[in-house]
Amino acid sequence: MNHDVLVTGFGVRTVFGTGADAVRDGVFGGHPVFAPITRFDTSGYRTKAAATAGEPAPLREVLYDRAEAAVAMAGLPEGGDTAVLVGTAGDFAGLTRFWRESGGPRVADTVPARQAELLASRLGLHGPRMAFTNACVASASAITHACRLIAAGRVETALCAGGYLVEEENLAKFDSGFALSGKGEVRPFSADRSGLLLGDGAAAVLLESPDHARRRGARVLGAVTGWGAASDAYHVARPHPEGAGLAIAVQQALRRAGGAPIDYVNAHGTATRHNDPAETCGLRTVFGAAADTVPVSSTKGVTGHLLEASGVVEFVITLLALMDGVLPPTAGFTEPDPECDLDYVPNRPRRAGLRRALTVNAAFGGANTALVLERS
Repeated sequence: MNHDVLVTGFGVRTVFGTGADAVRDGVFGGHPVFAPITRFDTSGYRTKAAATAGEPAPLREVLYDRAEAAVAMAGLPEGGDTAVLVGTAGDFAGLTRFWRESGGPRVADTVPARQAELLASRLGLHGPRMAFTNACVASASAITHACRLIAAGRVETALCAGGYLVEEENLAKFDSGFALSGKGEVRPFSADRSGLLLGDGAAAVLLESPDHARRRGARVLGAVTGWGAASDAYHVARPHPEGAGLAIAVQQALRRAGGAPIDYVNAHGTATRHNDPAETCGLRTVFGAAADTVPVSSTKGVTGHLLEASGVVEFVITLLALMDGVLPPTAGFTEPDPECDLDYVPNRPRRAGLRRALTVNAAFGGANTALVLERS
Protein backbone atom coordinates (compact mmCIF):
# COMPACT_ATOMS: atom_id res chain seq x y z
CA MET A 1 0.00 0.00 0.00
CA ASN A 2 1.32 3.43 -0.98
CA HIS A 3 1.50 6.07 1.71
CA ASP A 4 2.99 8.81 -0.41
CA VAL A 5 0.83 11.57 1.07
CA LEU A 6 -0.21 12.13 4.69
CA VAL A 7 -2.84 14.48 6.11
CA THR A 8 -1.62 16.37 9.16
CA GLY A 9 -4.00 19.31 9.49
CA PHE A 10 -7.30 20.78 8.36
CA GLY A 11 -9.61 23.71 8.89
CA VAL A 12 -13.26 23.63 7.84
CA ARG A 13 -16.29 25.90 7.78
CA THR A 14 -19.86 25.13 6.72
CA VAL A 15 -23.22 26.70 7.42
CA PHE A 16 -23.02 24.99 10.82
CA GLY A 17 -19.93 26.93 11.89
CA THR A 18 -16.18 26.38 12.01
CA GLY A 19 -14.21 23.34 13.07
CA ALA A 20 -14.69 19.59 13.24
CA ASP A 21 -17.30 19.61 15.99
CA ALA A 22 -19.61 21.84 13.95
CA VAL A 23 -19.34 19.32 11.10
CA ARG A 24 -19.99 16.43 13.45
CA ASP A 25 -23.10 18.08 14.90
CA GLY A 26 -24.61 19.39 11.69
CA VAL A 27 -23.38 17.24 8.80
CA PHE A 28 -23.13 13.90 10.60
CA GLY A 29 -26.28 14.73 12.54
CA GLY A 30 -28.13 15.12 9.23
CA HIS A 31 -29.81 18.41 10.11
CA PRO A 32 -30.59 20.62 7.08
CA VAL A 33 -30.77 24.35 7.79
CA PHE A 34 -31.74 25.74 4.40
CA ALA A 35 -33.41 29.11 4.84
CA PRO A 36 -34.41 32.19 2.83
CA ILE A 37 -31.41 34.16 1.55
CA THR A 38 -31.11 37.60 3.12
CA ARG A 39 -27.75 38.84 1.81
CA PHE A 40 -29.23 39.92 -1.55
CA ASP A 41 -32.64 40.39 -3.15
CA THR A 42 -34.09 37.09 -4.39
CA SER A 43 -37.47 38.41 -5.55
CA GLY A 44 -36.60 37.84 -9.20
CA TYR A 45 -35.69 34.16 -8.78
CA ARG A 46 -37.70 30.99 -8.48
CA THR A 47 -35.45 29.63 -5.74
CA LYS A 48 -34.89 31.79 -2.69
CA ALA A 49 -33.25 29.42 -0.18
CA ALA A 50 -29.67 28.31 0.51
CA ALA A 51 -27.45 27.11 3.35
CA THR A 52 -26.07 30.48 4.40
CA ALA A 53 -24.80 31.85 7.70
CA GLY A 54 -25.60 35.56 7.69
CA GLU A 55 -23.58 38.24 5.93
CA PRO A 56 -20.21 36.69 4.97
CA ALA A 57 -16.74 38.04 5.42
CA PRO A 58 -14.74 38.51 2.19
CA LEU A 59 -13.78 35.15 0.68
CA ARG A 60 -10.06 35.89 1.08
CA GLU A 61 -10.57 36.25 4.84
CA VAL A 62 -12.61 33.04 5.12
CA LEU A 63 -9.95 31.13 3.17
CA TYR A 64 -7.14 32.58 5.28
CA ASP A 65 -8.95 31.71 8.51
CA ARG A 66 -9.39 28.05 7.52
CA ALA A 67 -5.88 27.79 6.06
CA GLU A 68 -4.39 29.23 9.23
CA ALA A 69 -6.35 26.64 11.22
CA ALA A 70 -4.99 23.80 9.06
CA VAL A 71 -1.39 25.01 9.45
CA ALA A 72 -1.87 25.39 13.22
CA MET A 73 -3.36 21.91 13.59
CA ALA A 74 -0.46 20.45 11.64
CA GLY A 75 2.07 22.39 13.71
CA LEU A 76 3.85 23.38 10.51
CA PRO A 77 6.79 25.71 11.18
CA GLU A 78 6.48 29.19 9.69
CA GLY A 79 7.91 29.65 6.22
CA GLY A 80 9.28 26.86 4.07
CA ASP A 81 8.66 25.64 0.56
CA THR A 82 5.02 24.64 0.99
CA ALA A 83 2.92 24.58 -2.17
CA VAL A 84 -0.33 26.58 -1.97
CA LEU A 85 -3.10 25.26 -4.22
CA VAL A 86 -6.59 26.80 -4.15
CA GLY A 87 -9.89 25.87 -5.77
CA THR A 88 -11.84 29.06 -6.43
CA ALA A 89 -13.64 31.13 -9.02
CA GLY A 90 -12.55 34.32 -7.28
CA ASP A 91 -14.72 36.51 -5.09
CA PHE A 92 -17.90 36.82 -7.18
CA ALA A 93 -19.67 38.55 -4.32
CA GLY A 94 -17.02 41.23 -4.49
CA LEU A 95 -17.48 41.52 -8.23
CA THR A 96 -21.22 42.03 -7.87
CA ARG A 97 -20.77 44.71 -5.23
CA PHE A 98 -18.10 46.42 -7.29
CA TRP A 99 -20.55 47.08 -10.11
CA ARG A 100 -23.22 48.31 -7.71
CA GLU A 101 -21.23 50.42 -5.32
CA SER A 102 -18.62 53.02 -6.01
CA GLY A 103 -15.50 52.42 -4.01
CA GLY A 104 -16.29 48.70 -3.62
CA PRO A 105 -13.76 45.86 -3.38
CA ARG A 106 -10.82 45.89 -5.74
CA VAL A 107 -11.24 44.05 -9.02
CA ALA A 108 -7.98 42.24 -8.20
CA ASP A 109 -9.80 40.34 -5.43
CA THR A 110 -12.07 38.71 -8.01
CA VAL A 111 -9.13 37.14 -9.89
CA PRO A 112 -8.84 33.44 -8.83
CA ALA A 113 -5.03 33.41 -8.76
CA ARG A 114 -5.16 36.26 -6.26
CA GLN A 115 -6.57 33.91 -3.61
CA ALA A 116 -3.56 31.57 -3.79
CA GLU A 117 -1.13 34.49 -3.79
CA LEU A 118 -2.75 36.08 -0.74
CA LEU A 119 -2.79 32.83 1.22
CA ALA A 120 0.85 32.11 0.52
CA SER A 121 2.07 35.60 1.31
CA ARG A 122 0.04 35.99 4.51
CA LEU A 123 1.14 32.59 5.82
CA GLY A 124 4.76 33.08 4.75
CA LEU A 125 4.78 30.01 2.49
CA HIS A 126 7.25 30.09 -0.40
CA GLY A 127 6.46 27.08 -2.58
CA PRO A 128 4.56 26.86 -5.91
CA ARG A 129 1.21 28.66 -6.06
CA MET A 130 -1.71 27.75 -8.26
CA ALA A 131 -5.46 28.36 -8.52
CA PHE A 132 -7.86 25.78 -9.96
CA THR A 133 -11.05 27.10 -11.52
CA ASN A 134 -12.69 23.97 -12.93
CA ALA A 135 -15.98 24.51 -11.13
CA CYS A 136 -17.20 21.81 -8.73
CA VAL A 137 -13.98 19.75 -8.93
CA ALA A 138 -11.70 22.77 -8.36
CA SER A 139 -10.55 22.09 -4.80
CA ALA A 140 -10.48 18.32 -5.39
CA SER A 141 -8.22 19.06 -8.37
CA ALA A 142 -6.01 21.13 -6.06
CA ILE A 143 -5.66 18.14 -3.73
CA THR A 144 -4.98 15.79 -6.64
CA HIS A 145 -2.24 18.04 -7.99
CA ALA A 146 -0.71 18.40 -4.53
CA CYS A 147 -0.59 14.62 -4.18
CA ARG A 148 1.20 14.36 -7.51
CA LEU A 149 3.74 16.99 -6.48
CA ILE A 150 4.46 15.28 -3.17
CA ALA A 151 4.59 11.75 -4.63
CA ALA A 152 7.01 12.96 -7.31
CA GLY A 153 9.27 14.53 -4.69
CA ARG A 154 8.82 18.04 -6.05
CA VAL A 155 7.54 19.39 -2.72
CA GLU A 156 7.32 17.95 0.79
CA THR A 157 4.31 19.91 2.01
CA ALA A 158 1.22 21.39 0.37
CA LEU A 159 -1.65 23.51 1.61
CA CYS A 160 -4.85 22.88 -0.38
CA ALA A 161 -7.85 25.14 0.12
CA GLY A 162 -11.18 26.01 -1.46
CA GLY A 163 -14.06 28.30 -0.71
CA TYR A 164 -17.46 29.42 -1.93
CA LEU A 165 -19.91 31.88 -0.39
CA VAL A 166 -23.40 32.07 -1.81
CA GLU A 167 -23.80 35.10 -4.07
CA GLU A 168 -26.27 36.34 -6.65
CA GLU A 169 -24.45 35.58 -9.89
CA ASN A 170 -24.28 31.83 -9.44
CA LEU A 171 -27.75 31.67 -7.94
CA ALA A 172 -29.04 33.39 -11.09
CA LYS A 173 -27.21 30.94 -13.37
CA PHE A 174 -28.42 27.82 -11.59
CA ASP A 175 -31.91 29.23 -11.22
CA SER A 176 -32.18 29.98 -14.95
CA GLY A 177 -30.98 26.45 -15.71
CA PHE A 178 -33.74 24.94 -13.51
CA ALA A 179 -31.10 23.12 -11.44
CA LEU A 180 -32.23 24.48 -8.07
CA SER A 181 -34.82 22.96 -5.79
CA GLY A 182 -37.87 25.18 -5.44
CA LYS A 183 -38.98 23.30 -2.34
CA GLY A 184 -36.30 24.60 0.01
CA GLU A 185 -34.91 21.10 0.52
CA VAL A 186 -32.37 18.80 -1.10
CA ARG A 187 -33.05 15.07 -1.47
CA PRO A 188 -30.01 13.31 -3.00
CA PHE A 189 -30.67 9.95 -4.69
CA SER A 190 -34.34 10.05 -3.69
CA ALA A 191 -37.10 9.46 -6.25
CA ASP A 192 -38.67 12.82 -5.45
CA ARG A 193 -35.44 14.83 -5.67
CA SER A 194 -36.02 18.25 -7.21
CA GLY A 195 -32.58 19.82 -7.51
CA LEU A 196 -29.76 21.34 -5.51
CA LEU A 197 -29.41 24.36 -3.24
CA LEU A 198 -26.23 26.39 -2.82
CA GLY A 199 -24.30 26.67 0.44
CA ASP A 200 -21.47 28.53 2.15
CA GLY A 201 -18.34 26.51 2.70
CA ALA A 202 -14.56 26.65 2.92
CA ALA A 203 -11.82 24.29 4.02
CA ALA A 204 -8.09 23.76 3.89
CA VAL A 205 -5.95 20.65 4.36
CA LEU A 206 -2.23 20.30 5.00
CA LEU A 207 -0.61 17.40 3.13
CA GLU A 208 2.93 16.10 3.71
CA SER A 209 5.34 13.46 2.53
CA PRO A 210 5.89 10.67 5.09
CA ASP A 211 9.57 11.60 5.49
CA HIS A 212 8.79 15.23 6.23
CA ALA A 213 6.06 14.36 8.71
CA ARG A 214 8.32 11.83 10.44
CA ARG A 215 11.27 14.23 10.70
CA ARG A 216 9.22 16.81 12.54
CA GLY A 217 7.15 14.36 14.59
CA ALA A 218 3.82 15.43 13.10
CA ARG A 219 0.56 13.84 14.19
CA VAL A 220 -0.87 11.94 11.21
CA LEU A 221 -4.65 12.14 10.75
CA GLY A 222 -4.88 9.95 7.66
CA ALA A 223 -3.33 9.20 4.29
CA VAL A 224 -4.26 9.85 0.68
CA THR A 225 -3.41 6.60 -1.08
CA GLY A 226 -5.05 7.11 -4.46
CA TRP A 227 -6.16 9.88 -6.78
CA GLY A 228 -7.65 10.09 -10.25
CA ALA A 229 -9.17 12.56 -12.70
CA ALA A 230 -11.01 12.08 -15.98
CA SER A 231 -13.35 13.86 -18.36
CA ASP A 232 -16.13 12.23 -20.35
CA ALA A 233 -16.77 15.42 -22.39
CA TYR A 234 -20.33 14.19 -22.96
CA HIS A 235 -22.28 17.44 -22.53
CA VAL A 236 -21.66 20.98 -21.39
CA ALA A 237 -23.81 20.48 -18.28
CA ARG A 238 -25.08 16.89 -18.03
CA PRO A 239 -22.86 13.97 -16.95
CA HIS A 240 -22.47 10.92 -19.14
CA PRO A 241 -25.61 8.84 -18.38
CA GLU A 242 -23.47 5.81 -17.50
CA GLY A 243 -21.06 7.82 -15.35
CA ALA A 244 -18.21 6.94 -17.72
CA GLY A 245 -15.82 9.72 -16.68
CA LEU A 246 -16.51 9.16 -12.99
CA ALA A 247 -15.79 5.44 -13.35
CA ILE A 248 -12.45 6.14 -15.06
CA ALA A 249 -11.40 8.59 -12.32
CA VAL A 250 -12.32 6.11 -9.59
CA GLN A 251 -10.51 3.24 -11.34
CA GLN A 252 -7.38 5.41 -11.57
CA ALA A 253 -7.58 6.21 -7.86
CA LEU A 254 -8.13 2.58 -6.87
CA ARG A 255 -5.19 1.40 -8.97
CA ARG A 256 -2.98 4.03 -7.34
CA ALA A 257 -4.21 2.81 -3.94
CA GLY A 258 -3.31 -0.79 -4.78
CA GLY A 259 -6.87 -2.02 -5.32
CA ALA A 260 -7.70 -2.00 -1.60
CA PRO A 261 -11.36 -2.52 -0.62
CA ILE A 262 -13.43 0.63 -0.09
CA ASP A 263 -15.60 0.84 3.03
CA TYR A 264 -17.50 4.05 2.23
CA VAL A 265 -18.08 6.47 -0.66
CA ASN A 266 -18.75 10.17 -0.14
CA ALA A 267 -20.68 10.88 -3.33
CA HIS A 268 -21.07 14.08 -5.30
CA GLY A 269 -24.86 13.59 -4.98
CA THR A 270 -26.36 16.85 -6.20
CA ALA A 271 -30.00 15.67 -6.02
CA THR A 272 -30.49 16.57 -9.68
CA ARG A 273 -32.31 14.38 -12.18
CA HIS A 274 -29.26 13.54 -14.28
CA ASN A 275 -26.39 13.44 -11.77
CA ASP A 276 -27.63 10.91 -9.24
CA PRO A 277 -28.41 7.98 -11.57
CA ALA A 278 -25.25 8.63 -13.61
CA GLU A 279 -23.14 8.57 -10.46
CA THR A 280 -24.86 5.40 -9.29
CA CYS A 281 -24.18 3.76 -12.65
CA GLY A 282 -20.52 4.82 -12.57
CA LEU A 283 -20.03 3.34 -9.09
CA ARG A 284 -21.71 0.10 -10.17
CA THR A 285 -19.34 -0.09 -13.13
CA VAL A 286 -16.37 0.12 -10.77
CA PHE A 287 -17.53 -2.08 -7.90
CA GLY A 288 -19.71 -4.58 -9.76
CA ALA A 289 -21.66 -6.89 -7.47
CA ALA A 290 -19.79 -5.49 -4.45
CA ALA A 291 -21.57 -2.15 -4.99
CA ASP A 292 -24.54 -3.49 -3.01
CA THR A 293 -22.37 -3.73 0.11
CA VAL A 294 -20.58 -0.37 -0.07
CA PRO A 295 -22.42 2.47 1.75
CA VAL A 296 -22.68 5.70 -0.25
CA SER A 297 -23.92 9.05 0.99
CA SER A 298 -24.20 12.65 -0.14
CA THR A 299 -23.70 15.39 2.42
CA LYS A 300 -25.13 18.10 0.13
CA GLY A 301 -28.52 17.41 1.70
CA VAL A 302 -27.29 19.47 4.66
CA THR A 303 -24.37 21.59 3.46
CA GLY A 304 -25.86 22.56 0.11
CA HIS A 305 -23.70 22.55 -3.00
CA LEU A 306 -20.44 24.34 -2.22
CA LEU A 307 -19.30 24.60 -5.86
CA GLU A 308 -15.50 25.15 -5.93
CA ALA A 309 -15.26 24.29 -2.22
CA SER A 310 -17.08 20.95 -2.56
CA GLY A 311 -14.00 18.78 -3.01
CA VAL A 312 -11.99 19.98 -0.02
CA VAL A 313 -14.94 20.28 2.39
CA GLU A 314 -16.12 16.78 1.47
CA PHE A 315 -12.52 15.55 1.80
CA VAL A 316 -12.57 16.76 5.42
CA ILE A 317 -15.98 15.16 6.01
CA THR A 318 -14.64 11.85 4.64
CA LEU A 319 -11.54 12.14 6.82
CA LEU A 320 -13.73 12.67 9.90
CA ALA A 321 -15.81 9.62 8.95
CA LEU A 322 -12.62 7.54 8.99
CA MET A 323 -11.36 9.08 12.22
CA ASP A 324 -14.66 8.65 14.07
CA GLY A 325 -15.94 5.40 12.51
CA VAL A 326 -19.23 7.07 11.58
CA LEU A 327 -20.94 7.35 8.20
CA PRO A 328 -22.56 10.73 7.48
CA PRO A 329 -26.15 10.26 6.30
CA THR A 330 -27.88 11.28 3.09
CA ALA A 331 -30.29 13.76 4.65
CA GLY A 332 -33.69 14.32 3.06
CA PHE A 333 -33.95 10.83 1.57
CA THR A 334 -37.59 9.79 1.28
CA GLU A 335 -38.26 7.08 -1.29
CA PRO A 336 -36.07 4.82 -3.45
CA ASP A 337 -35.52 5.49 -7.15
CA PRO A 338 -35.14 2.37 -9.36
CA GLU A 339 -32.19 4.12 -11.07
CA CYS A 340 -30.52 4.88 -7.73
CA ASP A 341 -30.27 1.50 -6.03
CA LEU A 342 -27.28 1.64 -3.66
CA ASP A 343 -27.10 1.87 0.13
CA TYR A 344 -27.36 5.64 0.61
CA VAL A 345 -27.27 5.72 4.46
CA PRO A 346 -30.65 7.47 4.60
CA ASN A 347 -31.24 10.25 7.12
CA ARG A 348 -29.29 8.91 10.12
CA PRO A 349 -25.57 8.47 10.79
CA ARG A 350 -24.31 4.92 11.06
CA ARG A 351 -21.47 3.41 13.04
CA ALA A 352 -19.09 1.42 10.87
CA GLY A 353 -15.63 -0.09 10.94
CA LEU A 354 -13.91 2.05 8.34
CA ARG A 355 -10.41 1.61 6.97
CA ARG A 356 -10.57 3.20 3.50
CA ALA A 357 -12.98 5.64 1.92
CA LEU A 358 -13.48 7.22 -1.48
CA THR A 359 -14.65 10.76 -2.14
CA VAL A 360 -15.75 11.77 -5.63
CA ASN A 361 -16.74 15.01 -7.32
CA ALA A 362 -18.02 16.01 -10.74
CA ALA A 363 -18.40 19.27 -12.65
CA PHE A 364 -19.94 20.78 -15.74
CA GLY A 365 -18.13 19.81 -18.91
CA GLY A 366 -17.67 16.22 -17.76
CA ALA A 367 -14.83 16.71 -15.27
CA ASN A 368 -14.52 14.07 -12.54
CA THR A 369 -12.16 13.51 -9.59
CA ALA A 370 -11.66 10.67 -7.12
CA LEU A 371 -9.57 10.50 -3.93
CA VAL A 372 -8.92 7.47 -1.72
CA LEU A 373 -8.31 8.15 1.97
CA GLU A 374 -7.05 5.69 4.56
CA ARG A 375 -7.34 5.87 8.32
CA SER A 376 -4.07 6.47 10.14
